[in-house]
Amino acid sequence: MNFASHTDDIRKEMLEEINLSNIEDLFSHIPIKMKSLDLADGISEMEAQKLVKSIAKKNKTDYISFMGGGVYNKFIPAAISSVAQRFEFLTAYTPYQPEISQGTLQIMYEYQSMICMLTGMDVANASVYDGGSACAEAISMACRISKKQKALISNKLNPEYKEVIKTYTWGSGVEIEWFDELSEDASDYACVLVQNPDYYGEIKELPQVNSLLIVCTTPDSLSVIKPPVEADIVVGDIQTLGIPMSFGGPHAGFMACKEKYMRQLPGRLAGQTLDADGNIAYTLTLQTREQHIRREKATSNICSNQALIALSATLYLSLLGENGFREVGILSCNNAHLLSEKLANIGIKTLTKNFFNEFVIEVNDSDEVLSKLKSTNILGGIKLDNTKILVCATEMNTLDEIELYVNTIK
Repeated sequence: MNFASHTDDIRKEMLEEINLSNIEDLFSHIPIKMKSLDLADGISEMEAQKLVKSIAKKNKTDYISFMGGGVYNKFIPAAISSVAQRFEFLTAYTPYQPEISQGTLQIMYEYQSMICMLTGMDVANASVYDGGSACAEAISMACRISKKQKALISNKLNPEYKEVIKTYTWGSGVEIEWFDELSEDASDYACVLVQNPDYYGEIKELPQVNSLLIVCTTPDSLSVIKPPVEADIVVGDIQTLGIPMSFGGPHAGFMACKEKYMRQLPGRLAGQTLDADGNIAYTLTLQTREQHIRREKATSNICSNQALIALSATLYLSLLGENGFREVGILSCNNAHLLSEKLANIGIKTLTKNFFNEFVIEVNDSDEVLSKLKSTNILGGIKLDNTKILVCATEMNTLDEIELYVNTIK
C-alpha cells in the first residue's frame, strides 16, 4: 500500500472544520519553552570519537559477575555475531513469502529441531518474546486444551515470570493459585507449572500430576540433567544459548510440547517439505496467529517470534556441538560446586541441596557481604533477603575469581 499525503485543499478543509487558519495554530496551545542547550562549538569526527570514549569510561563495565536469576554471564563465540549480522538475516522483517525466505525459514526449522532435542519434546515453535511470556503462553495453551480456567503455579518460579503471568492471566480471566509444595489433587486445574532447576537453583524430581504439566527450565542445564520428558509443555528463556546479557534483554523464550498439543502451540512454526522439483523446501506451517486466521481462533494475539535471537542460539549450539555444549555445562556446574565448597570451609552455608550452577547462601548481613564484594570489583549475587543471597557461577568464572570471592568475605 502506497502512502498518499494530504493535498493543500484537504489540509485547508480539515483546518476550517476546526476553525483554524493554518497548521501553526494547531499547536499554538502547547507551551514550548526554548532553552539554550549550551552546546560546544563543532568538532571533527575524530575529536568527537575521543570525547565520547572519555565519557564512556565513566561507566564501570569490568565487574566479575556471579549474578544469575534468569540472566547469565556466558561465553559467546565471535562467529555468532559475524554470521547473525549478515544482510541475508538482518534485513527481512518476516518471512510471509516462503519462496524468497528459505534461509530464515531453514534457521527457524533447525532451531525448533534443536529445542526438541534438548527438551525431549516432539514439537517446538520458532520462539516467543522471553521466558516470562513463554510461561504465560503455556498456561493459556493449557487452558485451551483442558477447557479449564485455573492454574497451579510454583512459588519458586522466577519472580519476573510471575509478574508476566499475572498480567496475562488477569486479562484472560484465568485464576492462578500458588503453591510451595504440591500435595493436592490437581484435576480441577488446567495445568501445574514448575521451574526445574527452580529460581533458587534447586533440582527436583518432576511431580506426577493429573493435569497438564508445564516445566520451565534453562537450556544450558539440560546439558547435564535429564530432559523433562514427563512434561506436556516445556518452556524457558534461550539467553544461555549464546545471547548477550544486554542489561536484561532483549532475549527470547522457547516453547515445546508433545505432538498431540501442537495445534495449540502459539506463534510461528516452520516446517520442511519438498518443492515441485522434489528438492527440500521450508515454509511456515500451523500459522495460528491472528495475522493468518480469524482473530478469535488465534492461539495468541500478542505473541511473536525473535527470529534473529533464535538464529544466534542455533549458531551457538551448532558451533559447540553436543560434546562442547555438555562440556560448557559441566564447567559451569563444577565452578558453582567448587565455590559452594569453599564457602562452606569458611562457615557460609549453602541452602540449596541439589543444584546445577546456581545456589542460595546464608550470611549474617546480605548488604554487607555484597558491598564488600563490590568493593573488590565483584557482583556477588542477588539479594533475596537480609541473610540470603542467590549466587551463580558459569564457565566464565576462573579459579582466581572464585578464590577472590571467598577471600573477600572470609
